[in-house]
Amino acid sequence: MSMATESKARVFTDVTVDPFVRGLLHEPEKPNGNGLLLTHGAGSNCQSPLLIAVACAFADAGFTVLRCDLPYRQDRPFGPPLPGDAKRDRTGLKNAAVELKKSHRLKEVFVGGHSYGGRQASMLCAEEPEFAPGLLLFSYPLHPPRKPEQLRTQHFFHLKTPALFVQGTRDAFGTVAEIEHALKLIPAVTKLLTVEGAGHDLGFKGKARAKDVPGRALAEFQTFFSA
Repeated sequence: MSMATESKARVFTDVTVDPFVRGLLHEPEKPNGNGLLLTHGAGSNCQSPLLIAVACAFADAGFTVLRCDLPYRQDRPFGPPLPGDAKRDRTGLKNAAVELKKSHRLKEVFVGGHSYGGRQASMLCAEEPEFAPGLLLFSYPLHPPRKPEQLRTQHFFHLKTPALFVQGTRDAFGTVAEIEHALKLIPAVTKLLTVEGAGHDLGFKGKARAKDVPGRALAEFQTFFSA
């Protein structure tokens, strides 16, 4: 992780859209013309250690990266999203991607995030197949812990966007076997990158750092989306 890149992240806002856009922007020294929009899990925000580490790794590789707060987090500093928040959160994701692409004249903006944020990104792409060229999904919440029958795969049948999934082998929200089975429902090309021994936080709990995750995700992303 590049601490220099992290320290240079600047506030990025746009209040001309509803929901408005709020996040932190990582601008690469040598832009490659592409962007990445990342957002957070249900109990977190854009200051998540995982998102920071991933944003730094991708910015060092030339991507313009925005890690943004979803609308429910803009409304409430703490707590999970409410049942009625999801649609508005997806609109917020769309607004952020559009503004990022427009403000930096990017060729493409990939979208994704951790857990709930990644799920909403995948649902947005299922609703709008041409919205993004690819998805980067960390710890997809396949089902609530200890409730494998409550699958969150209804939109997978309509997901035509190539997607890279990064999943810990000890994730209570979905085992590797369960994820592999679920990916067969998706008509797009998919790839699963596993992180041995990691849970839902992928080793990023509190101030802890799982240094290999961002680098492995970047390397797999570059290979997967250049194929």
